[in-house]
Amino acid sequence: MPILEVLLPAVFVFAFGAAVGSFLNVVVYRLPAGLSLLHPPSRCPCCQHRLRPYDNVPVLGWLWLRGRCRYCRAPIAIRYPLVEGLTGLLFLSLYGRFGWTVETWGYWLFVSLLLVLALIDLDTMTLPSRPMVIGVVSGWLFHGALAAQAVPTFASVGPALMGSLFASVLGLWLLSLIRILGSAALNQAAMGGADSKLAAMLGAWLGWSGLLLSLFLAALLGSLIGGSALLLQRLNRKQPIPFGPFLVTGAAITLFYGPALIQGYLSLFFPSGFPSGS
Repeated sequence: MPILEVLLPAVFVFAFGAAVGSFLNVVVYRLPAGLSLLHPPSRCPCCQHRLRPYDNVPVLGWLWLRGRCRYCRAPIAIRYPLVEGLTGLLFLSLYGRFGWTVETWGYWLFVSLLLVLALIDLDTMTLPSRPMVIGVVSGWLFHGALAAQAVPTFASVGPALMGSLFASVLGLWLLSLIRILGSAALNQAAMGGADSKLAAMLGAWLGWSGLLLSLFLAALLGSLIGGSALLLQRLNRKQPIPFGPFLVTGAAITLFYGPALIQGYLSLFFPSGFPSGS
């Protein structure tokens, strides 16, 4: 019985996350094209045949069909089941950490938005504003809800909302400043203006310390991957690369490991704790 009590919720959460991932695939495809997210129902992009419910079973549907359309046998990109499986694993990891709490439901929304933005940026080199606006506002509400859950008074909710708002503005201004200075130094666009909006969203959810850690990790990953691609001649110096996926990866690492990384950093430079004032 104890095994079932653990296994059944885990299976349900993974299946739910994979189903959300299936919808995220639709969003990633349709949102940049300006198409409705709800109509028409899912269909094969090659033969336009409407897909049946059993064709759309997350992860398993792709395996059953062996990666090909049931009707025209056109190949189905492996990214579809990968996104579904990754979303399921992220949902399961967050559930394992927070259980059935406000944090879990909030962070499920956060990672879903992160996945959508990273994949759209990879596909189109653009970051649509609508998901980021939803992300910023929901981040403020999330921190307000957490504060209200602990102490349901304005004295607790107000500072939580202001802290989230401050971190959003910090992210927006900081990335805008980096973009302006970088563009001036390189004599070309250093990054897109939408990256600043994404940073504002990260600040709304992760706070100012999580925002700064996310930016550091994004810059580190971008330097390592971009530098390696230049050395391997996969990229040239004038070729732009999307920065959004690096910001998203930095935010995901911060979400799961941020406190441990920050504590490790502080322990490294302040092994005896912060010096006290006189």
